[in-house]
Amino acid sequence: MSDATPPVPSLPEKPKKSKTGWIVGVAVALVVVIVAVVLVAVNLNGAGSSEAAGKRVTVTIGTTEQAAPYWPILKQEAAKEGIDIQVVGFRDYTQANPALADGQLDLNLFQHLQFLANYDVQAKQDLVPIASTLVVPLPLYSKKYTSLESIPKGAQVAIPNDPTNQARALLVLQKAGLLTLKDGGNTLATPADIDASASKVTVIAVDAAQTAPALDSAAAAIVNNNFALTAGLDPKSALFQDDPKSATAEPYINAFVAREKDKDDKTYLKIAELYHTKAVEDAVLADSKNTAVIVEKSQSDLIGILDGLKKTIEAAK
Repeated sequence: MSDATPPVPSLPEKPKKSKTGWIVGVAVALVVVIVAVVLVAVNLNGAGSSEAAGKRVTVTIGTTEQAAPYWPILKQEAAKEGIDIQVVGFRDYTQANPALADGQLDLNLFQHLQFLANYDVQAKQDLVPIASTLVVPLPLYSKKYTSLESIPKGAQVAIPNDPTNQARALLVLQKAGLLTLKDGGNTLATPADIDASASKVTVIAVDAAQTAPALDSAAAAIVNNNFALTAGLDPKSALFQDDPKSATAEPYINAFVAREKDKDDKTYLKIAELYHTKAVEDAVLADSKNTAVIVEKSQSDLIGILDGLKKTIEAAK
């Protein structure tokens, strides 16, 4: 056995710090940060579709023409903007305004400004037009005569009996030279305002839906466009109609209507804007057999017309 002290083993050399590892680590961190930024940017840029899916808005619109072919197109255009339109149909003109005033609807689309003015005054409400849509002429039809001149003196003409259409019908007949209204008449005229001695025809007021059937017995009839088309009357056969582009047609501009507090709602205004896209307007015009005239007036102009009509109604009380 050897008595020599064994040598102490030497420790392995301490490894030197690697610059490459540090660089790789920093690079990986940078990549993670860049990827995170890119993902955030992508999410922000694609927010339209994701947010629309998560924050879609439903808007209920009341109308008496729920079967009109433009509704599916308008709904499709609105859906692209994250707006789901729910169309609520009503059987007659008397229901959609109370439903809107009571908050059962967000908007309605069925009436012209004169009708709205009458409702607001009588019901003490403040519904307002937020955007215009169109004006539809009010035509005079006959199955017995082919011209105004051929209608004999004393002949009977049927007109709608609801206040707004009745007054408009009387003004149309006056413009056609078939009757004369005392003091020229106005948007509140009734048969009592007819100057019989200066008029060629007499009138009979019936429900608007019965004006087309009345053509079988009366010499002529003023028939609203929707009832005329339903009855198969050819708009080109009308003997006369008012001029939808004239100032006298302004009370009969149709409009989207909302509660006063909602007149500046961006979603509602967007829907009204989409109504005036070419696809929707084309469908509207086709449905009216090109009798309707598209109108684009500012909200302030529409409210101004409405206020004037309301003042006339209040003054006549």
